[in-house]
Amino acid sequence: MKKGLVKIIATAVLASVLAGTVLTGCNDSKTQTSDTATSNQSVTETPKKDTYDPTPLDPDKVYFADIDIKDYGKIIIKLDQKSAPITCANFVALAEMGFYDGLTFHRIMEGFMMQGGNAEGTDKEGIAQTIKGEFSANGVDNPLLHTRGAVSMARTSLSMDSASSQFFIVHKTSPHLDGQYACFGYVTDGMSVVDKICEEAEPTDDNGTIEKDKQPVINSIRIRT
Repeated sequence: MKKGLVKIIATAVLASVLAGTVLTGCNDSKTQTSDTATSNQSVTETPKKDTYDPTPLDPDKVYFADIDIKDYGKIIIKLDQKSAPITCANFVALAEMGFYDGLTFHRIMEGFMMQGGNAEGTDKEGIAQTIKGEFSANGVDNPLLHTRGAVSMARTSLSMDSASSQFFIVHKTSPHLDGQYACFGYVTDGMSVVDKICEEAEPTDDNGTIEKDKQPVINSIRIRT
């Protein structure tokens, strides 16, 4: 299917898209995105762990996630643990044990979002646990909006507490997601990488499915404070 047609269909069938396999996925007025390195931030990488350990994050620290994508470059995310503490702790725990290394972005829709972190069919399947959905429709006060550059958790349409490892990055502001999905941070650097991936994607259907050999590969996700 041509990208232009996919983009049109994406707008018309958002309800069905969000009900698809685990979607889920901006920046707010306090967080600006750019394409330059965050050189003035501390760069203390958190230690790798051998097991899944989603303990609460240190409230006195600011956490960043550096997502290195093969052939594309790096996307830097600033996590918002105050608004989504459970979600951030889960994401950090998975990243620290190398869970995301080698996984891919398997759903990409230009003008909407790019989704990754699916471990189905790999030796990592079954490691991630489902977590509480931190958004208003699920009784949680999470003020973060799904603006361009937002990072949010995918979930199934069957349960608000079904998110586990899959996350998405919002390509274009998508207010229909607000209050329905757990946004937990924003891209601070590397939106040009997001743009390039979304613009070059060739979905095979109106759900954004990417052929396996064309899915952008996550080299690594490293957490630093």
